[in-house]
Amino acid sequence: MGMAYWTMDGERRKQEMNAELRIKNILLFAAGVIAMGTTTSCRKDLCYNHDEHALTVKTNVKPSWELEWERPYDINWQEEWDDTHWGRTYDALRPQPASGICVMVYKDNGGIAEHHLPAEGGRVPMDDGTHDLLFYNDDTQYILIDNATMAATASATTRGVSRGGFMELHEGERTVNQPDMLFGHYVEGYTTQRTLENVDLPVEMHPLVYKYLIRYEFESGLEYVALARGAVAGMAESVYLMDGHTGDASATVMYDCTVTGFGAEAVIQSFGVPNYPGDHYTRADGSPATYAVNLEVRLKNGKIVTYEFDITDQMEKQPRGGVIVISGIVVDKEDGEEGSSGFDPSIDGWGEYQDIPVPIS
Repeated sequence: MGMAYWTMDGERRKQEMNAELRIKNILLFAAGVIAMGTTTSCRKDLCYNHDEHALTVKTNVKPSWELEWERPYDINWQEEWDDTHWGRTYDALRPQPASGICVMVYKDNGGIAEHHLPAEGGRVPMDDGTHDLLFYNDDTQYILIDNATMAATASATTRGVSRGGFMELHEGERTVNQPDMLFGHYVEGYTTQRTLENVDLPVEMHPLVYKYLIRYEFESGLEYVALARGAVAGMAESVYLMDGHTGDASATVMYDCTVTGFGAEAVIQSFGVPNYPGDHYTRADGSPATYAVNLEVRLKNGKIVTYEFDITDQMEKQPRGGVIVISGIVVDKEDGEEGSSGFDPSIDGWGEYQDIPVPIS
């Protein structure tokens, strides 16, 4: 009897051991399948961030924004600024960061890829290898990007505009809108490789457009003035995105003015002077570079009076942003009190004298 119990107990124990072994084998097999799945493949219903864990190029652009509105040349306005005199702080003229970035990837095999990022940056899809990278903000309205097939030739211009009755300040110059705020940055020979970790790429977005505070100071007759607008001739027609140098061609930038207690003023945006930082004192044809502004005022009696001023001396000292002051302006009493058309500036504006955008050919 004892032997029978021993035989039955031994058989039961043997069956239990076999069952435990089968369970262990099943668990080991399942673990192996899971391990293979995580290292060799990724099921869409189980893995949603496979790229994050794979060997890929993970260039993460980290932009910063250089918010300068002018560059010191012969005058350092930041040191000499008087808030009370100019009616605003120096910092009030600083631009705001853009809302988006375009990244042009010039591949080592000659290909080009274009990507768009938010202002705070992000991942730029790239293959491993060596690339040139050109950055500029993509939230502009009047900017036109030309010749972007190569980083060295990529440039920005602005849309043309015409103005009824406008008399040319410089013969043959295009009349254009002010450019929107434009920033740029260039990275040459950036080498990428596949990695499991993110690689941060710091990018400082430099301003390619600068501001001029243009101030018209009246000696007398300001009481007759209802509206004012102006134009500045001789400014750069284009800027190159790679390094910020300006082209040789010049253009006339048009703008509206605000009538103030001292006269009129405008804060305008521009690429600066042509051929900077080259010989910006000479034009492409070898003639001396000159700069001029006009002021067109519509008087309260409806009459329009136009003034022109040479500002070459002031602009040569401020090739990329600054302050231009024209003083001693007089509205003749005879013009101011001549008849009356019942002109109401709050209703009519400039009427037939509105600026007209020039279609892109």
